[in-house]
Amino acid sequence: MIGYVTLGTNDIDKATEFYDELLAEIGAKRVLSNDRLRMWSVARGQPMLAVIKPYDQKEATIGNGTMVAILLENAEMVGKMHAKALSMGCKDEGLLGPRGTGQSVFAYCRDLEGHKLAFYAPA
Repeated sequence: MIGYVTLGTNDIDKATEFYDELLAEIGAKRVLSNDRLRMWSVARGQPMLAVIKPYDQKEATIGNGTMVAILLENAEMVGKMHAKALSMGCKDEGLLGPRGTGQSVFAYCRDLEGHKLAFYAPA
């Protein structure tokens, strides 16, 4: 259902470096790159994550209540991605553990610009 998600950035190069390294952990590669937009995906036809300099040329800000959830294979990978993000300067927003009905595990962080990321997998 989701084609892509965009996150606004005020530093496209720094955001690109961050997501190049983080998303490489799950085999995602940059599939589009221009002066104001960068997109990653694990395969053609799969959902994409993008960082973008706002079209209106105003400052990019984080969305209150906005969160990007990245589905992973298992709890081990959730922990690995969360640890990787924290090692790259992300702020911890919730350690690995079951959430909701307990049928999935989640870990949360905020990227370098404050966007909330969730890493999750079936329990």
